[in-house]
Amino acid sequence: MRALYREHAGALLAYVLRLVAGDRQRAEDVVQETLIRAWKNAGRLNRATGSVRPWLVTVARRIVIDGHRSRQARPQEVDPSPLEVIPAEDEIDKALWLMTLSDALEDLTPAHREVLVETYFKGRTVNEAAQTLGIPSGTVRSRVFYALRSMKLALEERGVTV
Repeated sequence: MRALYREHAGALLAYVLRLVAGDRQRAEDVVQETLIRAWKNAGRLNRATGSVRPWLVTVARRIVIDGHRSRQARPQEVDPSPLEVIPAEDEIDKALWLMTLSDALEDLTPAHREVLVETYFKGRTVNEAAQTLGIPSGTVRSRVFYALRSMKLALEERGVTV
């Protein structure tokens, strides 16, 4: 094998470099694979008369062709690096915000909490909230005003700027 390598590897590498458009790493891989196949077929090569270079060149050319065909058959791989710059939605921030909001709601009086839940969280109008809670519309407006002020203070105490 050493003699085979010394005698043919240089010429084989030069030949393969032309086949792979100067890609040295790929050419070295092809030469290595060619010599491995020569080693596996050493018994056949010993019986052959004349030089083994034509056999090596043929094997190398076929390896290059097979590599080209397999790249053509497989879909081109996509570079994942653009996906790495797209920020993913972070659920932990959302969870922390909901915990802070829930905690701040606990600081409100039950009446203020009720009107905020009905108007902001359930999306009801003032009149719908008044009807649901059984209180006048003016009272709902007033409670919403004071509840929002209290909520703002409660959030600021927790380090949230509104």
